[in-house]
Amino acid sequence: MTFTATSLKGSYIVELNAFTDERGWFARTYCKKEFEAIGHNSEWVQMNHSYTKQKGSIRGMHYQLPPFSEIKMVRCIAGAVYDVIIDLRKESPTFLQWFGTELSAENRKMLYIPEGFAHGFQTLSNDCELIYHHSQFYTPGAEGGIRYNDPAVNINWPLPANNISARDEQHPLLNENFKGL
Repeated sequence: MTFTATSLKGSYIVELNAFTDERGWFARTYCKKEFEAIGHNSEWVQMNHSYTKQKGSIRGMHYQLPPFSEIKMVRCIAGAVYDVIIDLRKESPTFLQWFGTELSAENRKMLYIPEGFAHGFQTLSNDCELIYHHSQFYTPGAEGGIRYNDPAVNINWPLPANNISARDEQHPLLNENFKGL
C-alpha cells in the first residue's frame, strides 16, 4: 500500500499495490504494520457496506461525538463517488477546511479519516457500493452531522445535489457557536 497525506493532517489516500497476472489481480487492503507507520494503532471494530442507487446522491456529513469519535477508512467497490471530509478538530490549523477525492472501483483508492472529522460522499455513477472500517462502534445518541451545503464550509460538489435523506437535509448549519470537537 502507498499512503499519501492529504491537505488535512492525519488523513491519507491509501493506494493498493495490486499484483496482477493473467487471472486478474490481488491486493492487500490492510496490514497492521503498514498502518502503524502512519500512527494508526486502533482496532477496526466494525465494518459496514452501503449501496446507493442514483447518481448525484449525497450521504453525509456524519461524525460521532467524543468519547465515541472514530477513525474511518472508506473504499468504493462498485461505481464511483466523490468522498469528502471536514476537519472538526478545534485545535487544528485546518479547522473547518474540507478535502475531497474520487474513490472508485476502478482506481481502488481508500480514504483514511482520523478522529474529529465529518465524512460524506456524492455518487458519480449509479449503483455505488462502499465498504467502511470503523475504530468505534456506532453509538446512537453520539452522532452528529453538518449540512452538505453549509456555506461556512462551502463544499464544491461535482454534480447537482439530489436524493438526500430527510435526516441529512436537517443537519444543522455551522455558526459562530460551533466550537469543534
